[in-house]
Amino acid sequence: MRIKIDFKIEYIAEFKLKLLKWAGFFEVSVYLDNNNYGNNSLGLHYNSFDCIVACGKQSELQSESDSFENLKNFYNEKKDWLFGHLSFDLKNQIENLQSNNFDGIQFPELYFFQPKYVITLSKNIATIHVFNNDDADKIFNEINFQIIVNQANNKVNFKARISKHEYIDKINTIKHHIQRGDIYELNFCQDFYSENSELNPVETFNCLNKISPTPFSCFYRNYDKYLLCASPERFLKKIGNKVISQPIKGTIKRGKNDEEDKLFAEYLKNNSKERSENIMITDLVRNDLSKTANRKSVRVEELCEVYTFNQVHQLISTISSEVSESVHLVDIIKSCFPMGSMTGAPKIRAMELIEEFEEFKRGLFSGSVGYITPDGDFDFNVVIRSILYNNTQKYISYMVGGAITINSDAENEYEECMIKAKAIIEVFSVNKKAD
Repeated sequence: MRIKIDFKIEYIAEFKLKLLKWAGFFEVSVYLDNNNYGNNSLGLHYNSFDCIVACGKQSELQSESDSFENLKNFYNEKKDWLFGHLSFDLKNQIENLQSNNFDGIQFPELYFFQPKYVITLSKNIATIHVFNNDDADKIFNEINFQIIVNQANNKVNFKARISKHEYIDKINTIKHHIQRGDIYELNFCQDFYSENSELNPVETFNCLNKISPTPFSCFYRNYDKYLLCASPERFLKKIGNKVISQPIKGTIKRGKNDEEDKLFAEYLKNNSKERSENIMITDLVRNDLSKTANRKSVRVEELCEVYTFNQVHQLISTISSEVSESVHLVDIIKSCFPMGSMTGAPKIRAMELIEEFEEFKRGLFSGSVGYITPDGDFDFNVVIRSILYNNTQKYISYMVGGAITINSDAENEYEECMIKAKAIIEVFSVNKKAD
């Protein structure tokens, strides 16, 4: 049994930095921060906590086959907090698909752990969830004793796995598949990587989160592998009998001033190409949710709403459903995975073509990190706008992509990728200046 003890926090931002540093010392930890977006943004009010952290493993599940069934059994056995990730390549356990491309990061396909310590932060109250034999006061003091030091990381130079010319050729070939009717939309991504490189994961995440604070940011350590994530996108959340998905499709850069910024946002909201991307994926998500939903309970709460982040404006739709108590939470997740915003439509054919045209294994990228509560609720992000790091292999990677439709212009799609990567590029530009 766990007990919960509340502590009042005077300086929230400073406490978060100390909490992150403390979490980074554990072999396994997850730090999820909504960066206060839940307090003032339409559909993002569904956030349950301002920040939630899990550290240390009481028990763990790592699975490369029958993963969803194993996760179901793991939850049924523990009925406790579970934190972890779903790799994009779990698609191969759901459908007759393969992933044979290069994998430089090597996260397991599925990993969840029952943490020793859970800390939730809501407004100025930190709640520490511990087992009876643990000392919450001791943990609170350990966190507060952390010393925050801003260190510059080593210089990192990235290589593109494919050239711009190759990218444009692939986009045009994908459009031929759309013209033939194979697919309506395809999420195509490219990979940038650095070999024999090192970074300080905690400080790099701090830098990324400062440049690009997002509602689903995540620091995730899985032994020698790290995810440093500035995701604006929710995959799936369950609150009681309600399930919510919030796919993103449609992107434009921020303006140089307020007037230009408003014009860009208005252009995005009314752009037929960007709206069509979003609407196609909204329909796909409606279909996915309907697999476990009560009859006639699936509804679109928001369609193509403009959300503004530090680097970009995005179109986000909010789709919800209701489920009966007899539906297992893992079956809800499985029925929607992988998320349609990172595949395309129809989903299976799109995933086949992703494997054909991309030259890297996505792994955790376009998968999901999140948590399951003791009551059977959950919240999971979409792993995008992220730096992935394998400390043993000294390998760093980031991937970016976008939705390709019949109206896509290859040059514009490439530029959109660079806009999405802007914050990550800036992280390493900051580091270079500090050397």
